[in-house]
Amino acid sequence: MAKLGTLTLRVTDADAQRTFYRDVLGMSDLGDDRLGYSEQEVALRFVAAETPYIPQPTDLYWKIAISVPNIDLAYTQLTAAGAECSAPNQFRDVGYLAKVTDPEGFTVELIDHHFKGDRPGGTVDETRLGGGPHLSLVTLRSADIAAVEPEILGCGMTPLSIQPVTPFGFTLYFYAFTEDTPPNPDLKAVENRTWVYRRRYTVLEIQHVHALTAEIAPAGKAGGYGGLAIVPARVPAGCGRLLIAPLSQSR
Repeated sequence: MAKLGTLTLRVTDADAQRTFYRDVLGMSDLGDDRLGYSEQEVALRFVAAETPYIPQPTDLYWKIAISVPNIDLAYTQLTAAGAECSAPNQFRDVGYLAKVTDPEGFTVELIDHHFKGDRPGGTVDETRLGGGPHLSLVTLRSADIAAVEPEILGCGMTPLSIQPVTPFGFTLYFYAFTEDTPPNPDLKAVENRTWVYRRRYTVLEIQHVHALTAEIAPAGKAGGYGGLAIVPARVPAGCGRLLIAPLSQSR
């Protein structure tokens, strides 16, 4: 089965990025200039940019998310390491979240395996970030989910969850290369949400921004998103364009 492979980000100081993701977020070298937690998840590659990354709400690329068994532990570990991390917060019925910013200004979201107050008892490995991190989400934005979802499904991905966040003007859609099925066949069911965050492979999250007219990818070698590969390469035609070109222009 295909899987999401390597996320490429263009940066001005690749060495500083690698140091942060290894020493602070606990990733390992996976070879070929890639960092990650395991080969079952997306790996990160940092390449040289000609200009700094300046995040905008219209960007095609938004963030990665790292899921952990204990986000409170992760927050303590990150702040002790001097990282800029927000305090964990239960965001509506979406997730128990925190955010950390890397040296280039990219957002890394932390997601607990459970909603606040729902975490089961038991011990975790406190030598690892949050008790055992995994790169659970890569989040892209779309101005037109109806235009891009057929291509996502045509690549062989399975829809796992739909999360309307109406007061904030967006809806979240989650897809993965998997044969897993959510616990509730209603994709909008709240119980499917933390189930998604506990998957040990990386899920593609699409933030459909209702008021967005077009999402923008960096031009040339500007800092920012450089593409998200699918492996193996033998996937239906057009799947590569889906993850490299602006989504609303990828048909």
